[in-house]
Amino acid sequence: MKWRVRLGYPVAVAYWLLASPTFRSIVYGAIVAVLGLIVRGAAAGYLRKYQELATTGPYARTRNPLYLGSGLLAAGFIVAGHSWVAGALVAAYFGVFYYFVMRNEEDDLRARFGGLFDEYAARVPLFFPHMRSASDQRSADAGQIATKFSWGQYGRNREYQASIGTVLGFIAVWIRIWVPVWGNFWHP
Repeated sequence: MKWRVRLGYPVAVAYWLLASPTFRSIVYGAIVAVLGLIVRGAAAGYLRKYQELATTGPYARTRNPLYLGSGLLAAGFIVAGHSWVAGALVAAYFGVFYYFVMRNEEDDLRARFGGLFDEYAARVPLFFPHMRSASDQRSADAGQIATKFSWGQYGRNREYQASIGTVLGFIAVWIRIWVPVWGNFWHP
């Protein structure tokens, strides 16, 4: 979905122009965003793209932990922006594009891994994680390849770029405090 990236830039600019951040909203938003980075980082340490179907770690709770983490990052920016209009724009962008991205990736995984993916998809929800007990999880994981988290894999997946982008994004939101746009008539 190349449109996701292409449209992401003007959405980011519009968000910045519509945002009305405060120091408090940035702090609260950063806390939510850090949770998103943790989820994404945990997922990236298990993901071996195009090599095997990730079903352990965060992938045992949701089929899309990277996108769940991205959703938390988006929520962090929504909170930091302190604007219903800017927040609605980010939420709409995320909801529309990421739903289709997840469905497209599912088609690819189904073609690549066949019945193994279908069994996995029947057990694990698409986006919102399930909260099974540890014993339920062990029985669901029986027969799965027990992959462990790997910092090397985290690096190969270049997940550190999400952290860099998040820091730069929060710097831009912080700068927005000092740069009035349109007399802030979009905000109460």
